[in-house]
Amino acid sequence: MNDKERDDPLAGAGLDTLAIRAGQHRTQEGEHAEAIFPTSSYVFASAAEAAARFSGDEPGNVYSRYTNPTVRTFEERIAALEGAEKAVATASGMSAILSLAMAQLKAGDHLICSRDVFGTTVNLFAKHLSKFGVETTFVPLSEPAAWREALRPETKLLFLETPSNPLSEVADLRALADLAHENGARLAVDNCFCTPALQRPFEFGADFVVHSATKYLDGQGRCLGGVVLGDAEPMQDVLTFLRTAGPTMSPFNAWVFIKGLETLRLRMEAHSTNALALARWLREQPAVESVFYGGLPDHPGHDLAARQQRAFGGVLSFRVKGGRESAWRVIDSTRLLSLTANLGDVKTTIVHPATTTHGRLSDEEKASAGITENLIRVAVGLEDIADIQADLARGLDSL
Repeated sequence: MNDKERDDPLAGAGLDTLAIRAGQHRTQEGEHAEAIFPTSSYVFASAAEAAARFSGDEPGNVYSRYTNPTVRTFEERIAALEGAEKAVATASGMSAILSLAMAQLKAGDHLICSRDVFGTTVNLFAKHLSKFGVETTFVPLSEPAAWREALRPETKLLFLETPSNPLSEVADLRALADLAHENGARLAVDNCFCTPALQRPFEFGADFVVHSATKYLDGQGRCLGGVVLGDAEPMQDVLTFLRTAGPTMSPFNAWVFIKGLETLRLRMEAHSTNALALARWLREQPAVESVFYGGLPDHPGHDLAARQQRAFGGVLSFRVKGGRESAWRVIDSTRLLSLTANLGDVKTTIVHPATTTHGRLSDEEKASAGITENLIRVAVGLEDIADIQADLARGLDSL
């Protein structure tokens, strides 16, 4: 045992221990649970101390737009789980992606993004970053040749989700990290669907990881939040953007996410178990044309997902026979499932991607991403699987 291990009880600790203990700094009150600090600012002992804090010469809290003890606990805990040097928490998942882009890209730079990311991510890159001179090329997630062909001398960032939303396509993280690094670029991975309980992209060479903490990190659909993670030096640029622009996570939301992390692995394993059972059941239903879930052995990304992930997650999608009318009939027939675009909840949610999460995409963009009118996405929760199946059967049996 070295000196660090003797001084740090969490050195070498397992995932569950980190999820419960990492990042907590007790106050003089000796509280057992993590404290919430709902304060906008902080009082300094002297003018000299205030000056040193504002300049960065002395560590400590300055203003809750970018320094707050509760938020810092969440940042340190999720960084420990992902294996990152530093995390910066933000107000939402999209503000995390925006903060990363604004910190890493400038006018004239080029971004490569998988085409089947969340629809709002597509709009951020294609319609907003383009106003500032950043061009984006969208490529198929699981085709390495397409990523290579899209490279330019000015390419600075490769961005992807794996598994993808909503078709569960899988990217080869090691291959794309190597490709980025060979060409002077960096790889950013949206790890929202897996979380560090199932997949740790830094182990495969990723430079940045982003999350919508709103999803599985919370786990109960309570709060909005996001986070960017990476090495300390490039993450300083993300923190600088946060300090200036202010897409800040609230202390209360951070506290909710801290408590959510404590049960993350248990929940992700249960979500994965239920999703696999539902995927197998859906394949047997006469009204279902196809099922998209990485845990099915004949899914194109199954073997790769099995190597990169500890389990296959809680999100699946399926196509029903017919078009939008059939898909809507199945959705509207449910009585237990929640019709909402959110995911990562203990409650199972169901949605029609073509008219909701990906509704702002053009018909051409939807077609290229496989978002058809008969596609339904289910984020499988933790209810009894027989009850989830029975609720879906109401509509499927009517087709």
